[in-house]
Amino acid sequence: MRNRKGWNVYVCGVLSGFVSIGSIWFVGKFFGASTTFVRSTGMIEQIFSPDRVASMPYFLKEMPVIDWQWMFVLGIAVGACIAAFLYKDFTVQWVPGRWAARFGSSVSRRAVAAFLGGGIAMFGARLADGCPSGHGLSGGLQLAVSGYIALACFFIGGLIAARLLYGKKGG
Repeated sequence: MRNRKGWNVYVCGVLSGFVSIGSIWFVGKFFGASTTFVRSTGMIEQIFSPDRVASMPYFLKEMPVIDWQWMFVLGIAVGACIAAFLYKDFTVQWVPGRWAARFGSSVSRRAVAAFLGGGIAMFGARLADGCPSGHGLSGGLQLAVSGYIALACFFIGGLIAARLLYGKKGG
């Protein structure tokens, strides 16, 4: 069940499927993550300007609150930390080795790139009305052609981005 660096990927895939089925069974919704970040931003903004948030078209249907999906995303982060501690993999690394080999060891350059990349990814997720887990995984579980097309596009996009960023040898 376990390889050198953690759990077997096939076991993790099956467990992810069970989590998705549980999400549908108990909550009646497919899981995703990008909406949680938008809601979190809305919750923070409510502290400073509740009237503005209440008038935003995005939140007219549903005000930003801590819900099952928010707890799901929190559980991903907590679970990752627990797994890293259990397998003694936990490290604080401001600049990954591959990044440093290709772009240098500047923490600020890495932070700016991560912030811009995250912003672009979030813009794309909102533009597509969902994130890769929402479109690809949940769509694939429903045997939706669009879900499989989304997964293929994410994979191809990742290959292209990796090639552009790290070159032919991968850093």
